[in-house]
Amino acid sequence: MRAEILAVGSELLTPLRSDTNALWLTERLLEAGIEVGARTTVADDAALLESAFRAALSRADVVLATGGLGPTEDDLTREAAAAALGRGLQRKVELVEQLKARFARFGRVMSPVNEKQADLIDGARALPNARGTAPGQLVEEGPRLLALLPGPPGEMQPMFLEQVLPELRRRSGGALLRTRVLRIASMGESDVDAALAPVYKTFRNPRTTILSGAGQVELHLVAEGRSEAELEARLEELAAALRERLPGRIYSEDGRELPEVVAGLLRERGLRLALAESCTGGLAAARLTSVPGASHFLERGFVTYSNAAKSELLGVAPGLIAEHGAVSEPVARAMAEGALQRAGVEVGAAVTGVAGPDGGTAEKPVGTVYLALAGALGPRLRRAHFPGDRERVRQQSVQALLEMLRRALLRLEG
Repeated sequence: MRAEILAVGSELLTPLRSDTNALWLTERLLEAGIEVGARTTVADDAALLESAFRAALSRADVVLATGGLGPTEDDLTREAAAAALGRGLQRKVELVEQLKARFARFGRVMSPVNEKQADLIDGARALPNARGTAPGQLVEEGPRLLALLPGPPGEMQPMFLEQVLPELRRRSGGALLRTRVLRIASMGESDVDAALAPVYKTFRNPRTTILSGAGQVELHLVAEGRSEAELEARLEELAAALRERLPGRIYSEDGRELPEVVAGLLRERGLRLALAESCTGGLAAARLTSVPGASHFLERGFVTYSNAAKSELLGVAPGLIAEHGAVSEPVARAMAEGALQRAGVEVGAAVTGVAGPDGGTAEKPVGTVYLALAGALGPRLRRAHFPGDRERVRQQSVQALLEMLRRALLRLEG
């Protein structure tokens, strides 16, 4: 089975609001063995909504729409869905009475405009809403199923779980889908794909999607089966083959992000870390302190953005900066050693670079970054060049530093 999700509301097309319902529904549908083929956000416009419903119903087995079930003139989901289905709307007296009773329980008199919420598409089943005034609707159109759900998550989620999901499970015939996400840091998407595509393209089940972010690549493995044991066996067969092609590069398969992985390794080994950051301005420390219990492994961080700060706080010789520049191998190494010594810890890590948009030269263009480790894990140093704008360079720098720490903690090369 394949589903499509329509998020209804002009406010969702502004920079001020985002659609969280579709993400939540996608996860629930996958757990029920139903793939999501498309997610569409539509303004409160009758013609656009009707067209979106027609398109979704022509392609999908299940269409879920959230929002637009309120009492105002711009709440048009019911009308647009009915038009797309070629059906009428009937105002149900029993629903009107239920709405009035709800208002009465709160000591209020219902406005006549709320009666619109009792309009039911011909042939639809009303979905009671114990947490709001907008009933949902469930409509069968041949083999297809259309569900209209309220927009507020506190109303939509229980309505879906209690009244829609059981019907979807019955229709799916017991099929299950499971996803495993493999995460790789500090390796380009094209390099990952070149190494792994010859493996994952030979598998039809699981299927693989590759996604790229700042300093990270994710492989989403989606398996279909009839039991948890079958799903796990299928996922592990492919994951094992991918691990073999890129030994040591996959840092997570259990949902953890890189800071959690590094934090766990530092705690396991009883090592304390001090950070010296220039171009990242404390972002590495922020990522690590987002992990609960960071005080057990992160002793302190130095934000040494200026040359003077590098000298005063970390003891980097001014002459070294003058000779090689603040963005250089010798300075990165001296920053890591300075953090190690000033904090009295086992591991020092440093990053210095040109984040842009200004400050680059022919020799050190924008995106040039040096990363260094000192102390119990041994000295390590890397020069990198990261593409993108200032924020993307900074994010990639943090990922690269954390990945350097992870590899050093595991005694991996590179």
